[in-house]
Amino acid sequence: MRTQVAIIGAGPAGLLLSHLLYKAGIDCVILERRDRAYVESRIRAGILEQITVDLLRQVGVNERMDREGLAHDGFAMATGEETIRIDMAALTGKNVMVYGQTEVTRDLIDAAIERNIPLLFEAENVAVHDVTGAKPIVTWTRNGKQEKLEADFIAGCDGFHGVARASIPADKLSLFERVYPFGWLGLLADVPPCDHELIYASHERGFALASMRSHTRSRYYVQVPLTEKVEEWSDERFWDELTVRLGPDVAPRITRGPSLEKSIAPLRSFVAEPMRYGNLFLAGDAAHIVPPTGAKGLNLAASDVAFLAEGLIDHYKGSATGLELYSTRALSRIWKAERFSWWFTSLMHRFPDTDAFGRRMQMAELDYIKGSETARRTVAENYVGLPLR
Repeated sequence: MRTQVAIIGAGPAGLLLSHLLYKAGIDCVILERRDRAYVESRIRAGILEQITVDLLRQVGVNERMDREGLAHDGFAMATGEETIRIDMAALTGKNVMVYGQTEVTRDLIDAAIERNIPLLFEAENVAVHDVTGAKPIVTWTRNGKQEKLEADFIAGCDGFHGVARASIPADKLSLFERVYPFGWLGLLADVPPCDHELIYASHERGFALASMRSHTRSRYYVQVPLTEKVEEWSDERFWDELTVRLGPDVAPRITRGPSLEKSIAPLRSFVAEPMRYGNLFLAGDAAHIVPPTGAKGLNLAASDVAFLAEGLIDHYKGSATGLELYSTRALSRIWKAERFSWWFTSLMHRFPDTDAFGRRMQMAELDYIKGSETARRTVAENYVGLPLR
C-alpha cells in the first residue's frame, strides 16, 4: 500500500487530521489497534473550545454537534459557602460547547466512512520504520496477515501509550512530567444536570465537578486518593459525597440515579518535545497529557492537528516552513494550556500536604478572583482557549 500520510490512531486527533487532509485533497490511511466498538465507546471529555468547534465545522462534521451540543457562556467556581461565576461570553466574547468526545469520535468515524477515507481497525503490532528517510514505512498485522504501508509522512496520534513516541530514540526527546497524588472518580447517569453550567467545587474534603453530556445525562466527579478502588464506591456513597462537596446551595438540585459507568482517572501533566523526529510527527496524547481540570486534552489535540495539517498542505504546495515550525508552534500553545491546567488543579484540589496555610491560600485566591474582573477575564481567556496565533 502507498499513501501520502499514514495516521496511527483513530482518536479525535487522527480522525480530525484525516478530514483536514481530505478537504485539501491529500491522501491518508488511518490505522487503529482497537475495534470500532471500543473506540466509539471510550468515555472522555466533553468541553469543546471555539477553535475545536470551528475546525469541526470547517471539515463539515458538525451537523449533530450543532443540533445536540450545549453552548455554555460561563461556569462556576464554588467554595462550599459561595459561588463565583465566570462569565466567559461577557469577558471574552466567546463560549464553549458541551459535546462529548465520544460523540465527536462517532461523528468523525461516520464521516470518514462516508468519504471513503481508509480506516483500518484492529491493526495489531503496528511498527514504524525508516522515519528519518524520505519514505517511512508502517507495518502491522491484521487478520493474521502482515501488511505494509509506504508514506511520505507518519502522524503519531496513538495516545500516551502508543507506538509512535516509543519509536523515537530516548536521547532525541525531552520528557516533562508531573503525576498528581489523586484521581477523579467519575459517574455517568441518565439524570438531569444540577445546573445549566459546569460547577467546579473546592471543598475541605476535596474537589468535585458537576458536568453534563446533555439535558438528561449528567457527568459528576469527586477527587479520590489513587489507592481508592471503584468497587469501594457504591452509587449511594458517591451521591452522598458529591452532595457534601458541592455545598448546600447546589445539593437540593442534584437528581440521583443509577450509574451507567463509574471509573477512576489518574491525573498527570506530561509533555514530550520536540514533536517531530524525521518524518514522524506526534499529535494529541502521544505528545502531551493535561489534567482534566482545564478541559484542554481534546482541544489541544485539535490545535495540534490544525498546525500539522497546515504544514502538510504547505509541503504539498512546495513550502517546508509549516512542517519545520510545527513542533515550535504546537508546543507554545501546549505549555500555556499545561500552565492553566496545573494552576486550576492546584487551586481546586486538596493535596496530601495541604495544611491550614495552604488551604487559606486557595481561599484567598478564589476570593481575589471573585473581586477582580481582570482575574476573572484571565481565567475566562484560558478556559475558552487561547488563539492559535
